[in-house]
Amino acid sequence: MAANWAERISAFSRRPSGFLSGTTAEAFLAELLRELRDDRATYSVKILLLSPLCEHPTLLCCSDSVGEETALELMSVFAQCPPKSVQFRCHLLLALTSVLICTSCVKSHSRASLDFLDVLLQIAQDTSDIHTDGSQRPLRAIACECLRELEACCPGLLSQRLELLGGLWQQETSRLHQAYAELYTLVLRNAIYQLTQETGAGAEHLKALLGGNTSAAWEADQESGLASSKDSAILSSLILGPMGTVPTLHTGPDCKELRSVLSTLLDESYLLTPLCQATLLHRLTEVVAMVPGVPPAIFRTHLLRLLGTSEVSLLHATLLLKCAFTDSLFSSEDEAFILKRLVVLSQHLLLSTPEKLFYMDCILHFPENRPISCGDGDETLPVLLTPQLASALVPTVFNDSATLLARFNMLSLVYLEEGEEGQGGQGLAYLYEHLSSLLSMVENGCGRELVVTFFRAAFLFLYYFCHVERYSNDLTKQLCQLYLNHTKLAPHFINLADQTQDRLSESSWSVGLLKALQRVITEAPLTQLTSHDLSRHLKMLARVAEEGEIIQQSTLTFLSSIITPSSSSLCTGGDWRLGNEILRVCRHLLVHPSLDSLLTPLADVLQLLVCHYADMEIQDHARLYYTLLTTLSREKLAGVLAQGMEEGGRQDKKQSLSCLIGEGLTSTLTIQQTERAVFRLIEAPPEPRAGDINSNEVQKGPEEASASMEAYRDQFSDSSFASEITLQYQLVHINSHDSHFDQLFSIRLHFSLTDHHYEELGDISVPCLLRERPSAIVQLTLKPRKPYPTSLHASAIFTSPDGHTWHTTLPDIHVAFQQTFLPLPVPSNWGRGGTLSVFEGLWDEICSESGDSAMSLFCCQLKEAALNTLVEKHFLPFLISDASHKEEFKVLFFLPPRSHILLKVSSEEDAVHFNIATDNWELLSHINSYLLKITSL
Repeated sequence: MAANWAERISAFSRRPSGFLSGTTAEAFLAELLRELRDDRATYSVKILLLSPLCEHPTLLCCSDSVGEETALELMSVFAQCPPKSVQFRCHLLLALTSVLICTSCVKSHSRASLDFLDVLLQIAQDTSDIHTDGSQRPLRAIACECLRELEACCPGLLSQRLELLGGLWQQETSRLHQAYAELYTLVLRNAIYQLTQETGAGAEHLKALLGGNTSAAWEADQESGLASSKDSAILSSLILGPMGTVPTLHTGPDCKELRSVLSTLLDESYLLTPLCQATLLHRLTEVVAMVPGVPPAIFRTHLLRLLGTSEVSLLHATLLLKCAFTDSLFSSEDEAFILKRLVVLSQHLLLSTPEKLFYMDCILHFPENRPISCGDGDETLPVLLTPQLASALVPTVFNDSATLLARFNMLSLVYLEEGEEGQGGQGLAYLYEHLSSLLSMVENGCGRELVVTFFRAAFLFLYYFCHVERYSNDLTKQLCQLYLNHTKLAPHFINLADQTQDRLSESSWSVGLLKALQRVITEAPLTQLTSHDLSRHLKMLARVAEEGEIIQQSTLTFLSSIITPSSSSLCTGGDWRLGNEILRVCRHLLVHPSLDSLLTPLADVLQLLVCHYADMEIQDHARLYYTLLTTLSREKLAGVLAQGMEEGGRQDKKQSLSCLIGEGLTSTLTIQQTERAVFRLIEAPPEPRAGDINSNEVQKGPEEASASMEAYRDQFSDSSFASEITLQYQLVHINSHDSHFDQLFSIRLHFSLTDHHYEELGDISVPCLLRERPSAIVQLTLKPRKPYPTSLHASAIFTSPDGHTWHTTLPDIHVAFQQTFLPLPVPSNWGRGGTLSVFEGLWDEICSESGDSAMSLFCCQLKEAALNTLVEKHFLPFLISDASHKEEFKVLFFLPPRSHILLKVSSEEDAVHFNIATDNWELLSHINSYLLKITSL
């Protein structure tokens, strides 16, 4: 059993939705809870069973009520679990916390949440293990973590327990002191924030809060006190945004109780781990920021330790302190010291690259005592970061890519403020020299990482110094030479041009680069061109053709020369990709602002493609472009080809066919979703079925019961024999009238199963559905694996009269148990005697066998007339005995693939008896429900 559960839990964890497709969330949850209550299961297995509730609580507990019921069950298991099973009890607490939080039971103040909160507080207060072996210590630690999670998700939840939690924190002498300190600090911060939201709250309220009140955590009048979801988002960090948004509690100078608590927390903080210290400092910073009566100088005695720390988390907490209190806590000497320390740490050899990058980012977002500008998070340099101080961070070719770019960015900001003439322009010259060194490395061949680093560095340089023409023009020349030697870098050049044009809209450097590239491409000798180089040149020329400011005569001359067989053999092979790249350039030229001057040479190029290019598809496209060019006006041509293009600007880079035809084809080719169901399937009225076998019919079947059974069984040697059920449905419009869907065509129905009891269903096509005509009949063929009731999901794709294609979801189709009934599948030439022989043979077999066979009895009160009516209405197609024999009716239901239900119905003195026999005991519950339903009508 343990191995089976391990496999099932593993399958659920890998793919929860796939696992639940074979069962239901309610059934799987019930199995988990039943096994958790089973004393025979080991605790290792029970811990495994809790993992789905910890990882996917909302999937198993689909509503708050189910979540509360599950929590009550788990608390019952927790209460019955022996204290020595510490590990299992810890996992139970975690599972309970996950279920209650994720199902919103905590926010809705449910009874289960209240009980669980009391349990956690009792565990947290149980310090009986201090003088023993400490075996229960892990349980107390988990209880503190669960309380902290509850408070974090529902701020203010434990505010009435503040004094209790403070006492536990001060009394704890074990390593759990840290857990209690974290919990107490979080509750204190949230409780003070609550006070800031109350009108008129002041010093007396703060004293009462710290004094505590151990009344019930949830009172009717406290509901308004719990923080809203908006407040929860704000409470994630009060001091990371503008300080003007921090709410304040006006208490005056009388805050000695709060100062005492804060001093104690700070004095003991050195006992905590660095990460816990950083969290505590962050929370206390927020508390002091919200209570102006507590001076920031309370942190002064700890600054020396914080400023000299080597822990990233503590240094970050120190910067948060500086952000919150600036010169009220930090002197100008402190500020200079912190900045110098960040510069040193940013280049420290013993630190990892991520740490050094973090310190450089801290410099760029340094919280100054007297900031010159109030930025919204953009990178700015602190005033104290002089070029001399920043010179320690100059980039070198030995830096890794991330460090090199971060230093390049920082030094660019430094020298941007200094100006081109600052320090004789040496700083800017050094940066350009460094960029040239990177270019030389790319020129000589290097890996992809260095190539990307160079182009990013080039973008940074242009972003800051594009206005310095001496360097930007020289960079353009070097880039053109780099492109000629390494045409494979064409995508990087295009991306550089795009990014600089987007970010530097007022600069013309991008257009200048593209002009220079056009010149070097079109002037290069064709004899030195390879097919790969030509492909990259064409990509670049297509990008050049998007610029309305660039004259395109040289581009057309280049295209004409490569297509003409007498001047070049590059296009004689008729390569399809190469032809499409030429067409792409032509397409951009068709919508160029200077098309009037390009009309003749562009038409000549298209004619050359039509006449000389070997690929037929390229010829057809060129012929289409030629036709458009020669027959449409410039405005109409732009309307067809240049959707989304601004006149004279960059064109939208759409390559789909819909760009050529228009948005009409796009909407036609797109499958649209209906807002609600348009039609549905309803069960068609049953056709008349001959139920009574003609007693005068000549019996040609076997006379002996054994021979009848043998002949009957032989039919099933064919696996497809009597294996399907055909159900008749009507496809009808739903009553809500929408004239747009009165006429539907080419309907394709798709069905999906909700369980594994039936084989997959194929799609069904219906030619049309017209509201004014009779409903279409749909035959649904089911092939059962197990003949149980089921539901089918249905959807459809159809076409409306305007040519649009729609997708709609139909209401679920419910297949009842009685719809799986079929008459006994015997040869048509058998008479009543043969079918009776099969009935008696099956009855005897079921009575004599155990296995899957079962017998049962169903009784009900029915008068004779009501019984006859019931038989005629429900059993007639399946009646084996003569209908005139009222003493006992024999009924046989065949359920594919090979199940039988036999009934002997007789009126006794006290009631009507339905004696039931079946060769599949799992069907008894379904036949009992069916009989209960039809006899109660």
